[in-house]
Amino acid sequence: MITNVLSVDVEEYYHAAIFQRGTSALGAQRFESRVEQSVDRLLALLSEHNARGTFFVVGEVAAHHPAMVRRIAAEGHEIGCHSNRHESVNVQSPAQFRADTRAAKARIEDALGEEVDGYRAPNFSIGRAQAWAYQILLDEGFRYDSSLYPIVHDRYGDPAAPRFPYEIHREGPRSLTEFPIGTARLVGVNLPIGGGGFFRLLPGPLTRLGIAHVNLVERRPVMFYLHPWELDPEQPRPPMAWYHRFRHYVGMEKETAKLSALLDRFQFATASEVLQSYAPPAPRHVPERVLTAESRAL
Repeated sequence: MITNVLSVDVEEYYHAAIFQRGTSALGAQRFESRVEQSVDRLLALLSEHNARGTFFVVGEVAAHHPAMVRRIAAEGHEIGCHSNRHESVNVQSPAQFRADTRAAKARIEDALGEEVDGYRAPNFSIGRAQAWAYQILLDEGFRYDSSLYPIVHDRYGDPAAPRFPYEIHREGPRSLTEFPIGTARLVGVNLPIGGGGFFRLLPGPLTRLGIAHVNLVERRPVMFYLHPWELDPEQPRPPMAWYHRFRHYVGMEKETAKLSALLDRFQFATASEVLQSYAPPAPRHVPERVLTAESRAL
């Protein structure tokens, strides 16, 4: 059986881009913290299904809730980095991104007591114009990234990007692996089966069918993601435009049941574990006419 990755973006509900766009009350001080109770709810569900995953934690969340970070790790889950203050990479300069990433990694490692290897950008905000970010991630000690979603979307995504783990950047002996969010390909279009808002919106059987197709037909693992706040329908609901409200809250009441059905059907582990055992497809044959003199000499 193919083992997939369950990944969790550990942030407060008010960190969500749609939530912040939908209300003017942006400061964290305006809202109660609910991350611990939603994480505890998720940990209990994962324990019930004997499933483990990778938790990408926001730096300021780790600083405010260090015991929670240690509790996640103590239950067998991997800890990764999800930025320092949940600011999108595409609005930062390289210097700002380096400072943010370094601060986040330090905060998370201080709480955890060990190094972290994985990174995920807020809002999947490393696009082609931010390719400089991969060198910074390598410099800061990361081994893999999971910030690409190969779909068409109004705020992020690159449908032309590879759909499965691949080396996205290398400097000498060091390399950075990209593990994209899961998609199923149908008639030339990448369908979003990797979680998030699409999982809340779409029927559960459709997501399960897509993951099964990738596992059984393509023989590849799927990177699935969610947020703890998606299992918290009691979170505050400030006034906002209907379309913002729909995108943020749709399907929350059914999220726990849908996730439970997914955990019953598939096997999940951490990103590092799946990458360690992952065998990428053999390189495609390169026609002789495109080989350079340098490549022939190797």
